[in-house]
Amino acid sequence: MKLLDALKWRYAAKKMNGQVVPQQKIDYILEAARLAPSSSGLQPYKIFVITNKELQEKIKTVGFEQSQIVDASHVLVFAAWDGYSLEKISEVFARTTQERGIPSTAMDEYKERLWGMYKDLGQEWHANHAAKQAYISFGLAIAAAAEQEVDATPMEGFIPSEVDKLLSLNELGLKSVLVLPLGYRDASNDWLVNLKKVRTPQNEFITEIK
Repeated sequence: MKLLDALKWRYAAKKMNGQVVPQQKIDYILEAARLAPSSSGLQPYKIFVITNKELQEKIKTVGFEQSQIVDASHVLVFAAWDGYSLEKISEVFARTTQERGIPSTAMDEYKERLWGMYKDLGQEWHANHAAKQAYISFGLAIAAAAEQEVDATPMEGFIPSEVDKLLSLNELGLKSVLVLPLGYRDASNDWLVNLKKVRTPQNEFITEIK
């Protein structure tokens, strides 16, 4: 399915039927998320893939009882770094230089300049900035799911601190940001499935400056 057609097809499914998504499709979606761009290539987030039904039930409890969380095949939790540090940035750049086969010191000047900009901005700014990078990956995961004709329901409606506890994210220096159930729509029970997709008209949405 072409991307624009896929995006016209997709919607935020309100009911899912419990059918399992083939692993090949899940892998495709996750790879699209992994390949997403991020500021300075830091990828300051991770994705947790949850198929354990007991854990999905617990997330549903702190996710305002949204049924898609348990009726989905897989639930993705996007968790961002709770803050930047010179050590974390150094680890990313060390991997980059190694993978590119360039001297380990090749990015030192950029690394020091980047940390110099970040270090005094405070942990709240750090966490918000990292979360913004996770949103980019999240968006690509949604688009990839649509391309695979897999339904995805973007969710910010959950209690992050409780999801953090369930996944022991604090110990990993992470904070949950977004939840994305993946599965297949239950068309016979979903009130939204046949409603027209409504978006801002192009002439209002886009401003051309020449």
